[in-house]
Amino acid sequence: MCGITAYIGYRDAYPIIINGLKRLEYRGYDSAGIMLYDGESINLSKTKGKVSILENKIKEEISDSGVIGIGHTRWATHGIPNDINSHPHISQSGNLAIVHNGIIENYSALKHELIDRGYSFQSETDTEVLINLIEEIKKTEDVKLGKAVQIALNQVIGAYAIAVFDKEKPDEMIVAKLGSPIAIGIGKDNQEFFIASDASPFIEYTKDAIYLEDGEMAIIKKGREISIRKLKDDSLIDANVQELQLNLEQIEKGGYEHFMLKEIHEQPQAIIDTLRGRLLTDKGIIKISGLENNMKRFLNAERIIIVACGTSWHAGLVAEYIFEDFARIPVEVEYASEFRYRNPIITEKDIVIAISQSGETADTLAAIKLAKSKGAFVFGVCNVVGSSIARENDSGVYTHAGPEIGVASTKAFTTQITVLTLIALRLSRAKGTMTSADYRLYLQELELIPKKIKKVLETDEHIKAIAKKYLLSTNCLYLGRGYNFPVALEGALKLKEISYIHAEGYPAAEMKHGPIALIDDRMPVIVIATSKGHYEKVVSNIQEIKSRSGKIIAVVTEGDTAVREIADHVIEVPDTEEALTPLLTTIPLQLLSYHIAVMRDCNVDQPRNLAKSVTVE
Repeated sequence: MCGITAYIGYRDAYPIIINGLKRLEYRGYDSAGIMLYDGESINLSKTKGKVSILENKIKEEISDSGVIGIGHTRWATHGIPNDINSHPHISQSGNLAIVHNGIIENYSALKHELIDRGYSFQSETDTEVLINLIEEIKKTEDVKLGKAVQIALNQVIGAYAIAVFDKEKPDEMIVAKLGSPIAIGIGKDNQEFFIASDASPFIEYTKDAIYLEDGEMAIIKKGREISIRKLKDDSLIDANVQELQLNLEQIEKGGYEHFMLKEIHEQPQAIIDTLRGRLLTDKGIIKISGLENNMKRFLNAERIIIVACGTSWHAGLVAEYIFEDFARIPVEVEYASEFRYRNPIITEKDIVIAISQSGETADTLAAIKLAKSKGAFVFGVCNVVGSSIARENDSGVYTHAGPEIGVASTKAFTTQITVLTLIALRLSRAKGTMTSADYRLYLQELELIPKKIKKVLETDEHIKAIAKKYLLSTNCLYLGRGYNFPVALEGALKLKEISYIHAEGYPAAEMKHGPIALIDDRMPVIVIATSKGHYEKVVSNIQEIKSRSGKIIAVVTEGDTAVREIADHVIEVPDTEEALTPLLTTIPLQLLSYHIAVMRDCNVDQPRNLAKSVTVE
């Protein structure tokens, strides 16, 4: 959930690290800190709040000179957000420094043991315990830093990505990983190295990177090749250097006020990129290599289990309708966080589809490992190339959404649905569960979706005017049926995430089973009422709301007249097949949430208490 970055080389470390922290701030922004080594001393500055506050504080507190440094932006787990609990943490001797993303679960027992050995602690964090454990091992066992880190990590329980520096070995840095992501950028001739939670902090410096696997440690020394070892047995591992596909332009705002707005407007192109090379409409072909290479497993599957969290779980719910409708395969959708703890029944005849934007979601990774241990075939759907889920699954497919910086997911949701729709359509063809005419129709309609999304985006000013009327609301209901019930859930989540207005999504028919008691003239109700799929039933639900003085914002198909006569506000989307409507109906809900949040002076890209990549359970 936190972001870590580090540099060792010949350039000034400070600008590299501070800019890296700004790019990683989507991972957590409760507090931030930086350590710089000037050749003689460790200089430390850290603070509660955002990286911008740290940047101002550094100018007053420490020298920003040095070619070695580590930095951290925090999403608090152990200890409240304050200056003392901020990272980096320094060992008791003052020689060692660490930044850490993850949780050390047995830190309390280790802390009491270290206190008995004479250590004292300044913070409430598990990370300060870890750095002092490393120091104690280094001292008592008379070993080098790398060996001390290895021994210490074999004693801890939990998750971590760490970077450790020892001022007695100023040409060296130790990096290790279990459960949390870490990337190492390699400069020319190994004269400089960049360490970060993802590659965004160093893309302008190098295209060569190594992604550590779980249970691996890297010993990084300036001017030498990286040495990678297994933490468990100290065995050497060949480094797998990858070429980064990311570019700087992708992680800039590009003239938009917020990343979220930019990413909402990027959805037409993101879907085009996701379809490219996979959807060949003129030939009537869908090509997904990860699916084709394992078609027999999919065709023989008795059940598909989809595991995901948050917005990805909502995409999984849409996929449940699509797979069962198109391919006639039973589907269950599970919260990954619950799946692994309820002793689920999993067999070798199951396929588990794991969905995650970041590819690093801790609960989803744990669910994958459980499914694999039971013999299930695991197919991953994620956005980030080289991520942990992409490496852990048996096969999979990338969405090509590009970097998603805004914490509230937008284009990840629509590209996930796009990929899952392609898979369901390809399976329907292979199983013969859809007619050739319907199959061709869906291919043609799917190809038109980006243009139709562009048309929805043109209603932005209209949606902004509606948002202005409801920015002071304290509660909101979202209703949908069939394919658009998950869209109602996703719309409610977006409003909660970025505007802090309490919102709930329901199947429209369930309104009468409780939520209708909440409706009065102050309650806005957003209803998805497209012309295909239970339209008459939804119109009846709208009338029930109106008879109780509820304020109705309806998302309807272009040309609708019946709902327009009842609703207070109408937002039109182009007509398409029912199964594809979520790709259109979600767009106005994203824009509505965005504009309400902006008008309420909320931090749209970095909502309070949230982080983009949930790498802890």
